[in-house]
Amino acid sequence: MSIEALAEKARAGARLNEAEALEMYLSAPTPLLGQLADQQRWKRHPDRAVTYIIDRNVNYTNVCVARCSFCAFYRPVGSPEGYVLGFDEIFAKIDETIALGGGQLLLQGGHNPDLPLEWYEDLFRAVKSRYPAFRLHALSPPEVLHLSRLAQTTVPDVVRRLVAAGLDSIPGGGAEILVDRVRKLLHCYSKASADEWIDVMRHAHRAGLRTTATMMYGSVETPAERIEHMGRLRALQDETAGFTAFIAWSYQPEHTLLQGVEATAVEYLRTLATARLFLDNFPNLQASWVTQGAKVGQLSLAYGANDMGSVMIEENVVRAAGAAYCMDEIEIVRNIEDAGFEARRRNMHYDVLGGPVFRERQVPRLLELAVARADGHRSVPAELINYPARSRAERDRRTRT
Repeated sequence: MSIEALAEKARAGARLNEAEALEMYLSAPTPLLGQLADQQRWKRHPDRAVTYIIDRNVNYTNVCVARCSFCAFYRPVGSPEGYVLGFDEIFAKIDETIALGGGQLLLQGGHNPDLPLEWYEDLFRAVKSRYPAFRLHALSPPEVLHLSRLAQTTVPDVVRRLVAAGLDSIPGGGAEILVDRVRKLLHCYSKASADEWIDVMRHAHRAGLRTTATMMYGSVETPAERIEHMGRLRALQDETAGFTAFIAWSYQPEHTLLQGVEATAVEYLRTLATARLFLDNFPNLQASWVTQGAKVGQLSLAYGANDMGSVMIEENVVRAAGAAYCMDEIEIVRNIEDAGFEARRRNMHYDVLGGPVFRERQVPRLLELAVARADGHRSVPAELINYPARSRAERDRRTRT
């Protein structure tokens, strides 16, 4: 089928198959891809609203046994640079988030063998006890799978226990590319195969949770494998309707074992536009300003995105790989409005909460994203002594402290 015929099919709102989406991604002119994606965005979101959320991206530990080759954030078990945040440190981050108008943590971390499922349950209960209305968007599918292996129980049981403790939704991290050939090359197959990632999300949706879906592209995958990844997501969304949004970001190669070259902004916009055309059952597409910068993030609103993502407040993983963009609420709203849209603050379910907080009251400016801990901060949380450690290094450390 010609590009013009595929464009007419997309304009009519007919579903593209994987071969057709790949052809559009590879061969359609970039302005045409953007125009088609923008049309589909306006069909689904006919008002001029562009949403964003105020939340904080907290990485509770950088200790990880997965050792993915694309990750510059993790530290191996026993590393002097490894850390686990204490409950009080996380409470302080929540207080700061609330002061900025936020109501949610995006909580993710490494696969730390010395943090049992009970640690997560106790943390979630403690957060909900102190902040009953605060939301926990926490633990990617590979983390849930890691906990099921540690606790020697099923994924549905882990989801049930975490929900009972206070889990509100699951972020789509750890998806990378949902093709096992790629996952083996990235050394992330053992943390979760493509089927296992999908299965965790299926169980989360069945448990009543809403989740997001992500794609990290631009490492070792082919364009066809990007479309295959989207096909896995679209099929599960047809089955469960549990995804709220799709977020694509480019692989950040700096300081990683894999290394390589970052994909261009044009490649990002083409990927985003193709996602808007192919993922016809996903209501929301986020702009990834944290990897692309403010201006490409703003341009994303003309290539299918209807959401500017999160204020973030704190970021550690992408920063470790060389990306250090920062936008506080004022900057996000400015970029939305300069593009001709109206800025609307939302929650994790994409319910609109209202307009910008900074127009209702004074909030502190945020000129750079915070980090998990200041350099040189090596304290061990006191509550860790209450949990058994699996690794010898951590057992010895807890004995000493």
